[in-house]
Amino acid sequence: MKKIVIATKNLGKLKEIKKALENFPVEVLSLADFENIPDVVEDGKTFEENAKIKAKYFSKKTGLACIADDSGLEVDALDGKPGVFSARFAGYHAEDGTNNKKLLEELEKISVEESPADYRCALCFIDTDGKEILTSGIVNGTIKKIPQGTGGFGYDPYFYIDEKKTMAELTPAEKDLISHRGEALRKMTAELQKIFSA
Repeated sequence: MKKIVIATKNLGKLKEIKKALENFPVEVLSLADFENIPDVVEDGKTFEENAKIKAKYFSKKTGLACIADDSGLEVDALDGKPGVFSARFAGYHAEDGTNNKKLLEELEKISVEESPADYRCALCFIDTDGKEILTSGIVNGTIKKIPQGTGGFGYDPYFYIDEKKTMAELTPAEKDLISHRGEALRKMTAELQKIFSA
């Protein structure tokens, strides 16, 4: 059975990607299944560049096919920040709580209560033969300073998909239907289907 490593230690992302691959004849691994692989330097300017950097790096390090995700939040009032620095907005290895605190502090500095924003996701698949697939997804919403909901992860409690509901209030199935990662994963699985049925 083909093995695919998902280039993440984020359990939320891993769960979403694993679910998308459940009907494929593959064994899904994550970076937690490997010891002593150094972190990759994510120095791309875009989510697509970073996803590609990660997929190539971890495919080479593990000798397996790899799917890497790079995704994040772009807030209009903050000129698109945190962008590619979303996971490390409050510093390397920052947690959701500290990243959200930093987001609120940045909005406070410019006296903004809410702002249009979008979530973006880029996915890159690199096979052991070098074959590459790149897909992306986007969802538009509003960042507000009042959190709602306990589901999801990252900035979800502050990301309103309409006037009253945040990403963190959606069931996993509801989130998958509208989320940036859900869209990118549907495109990715359609492309992978072509490989597996060839």
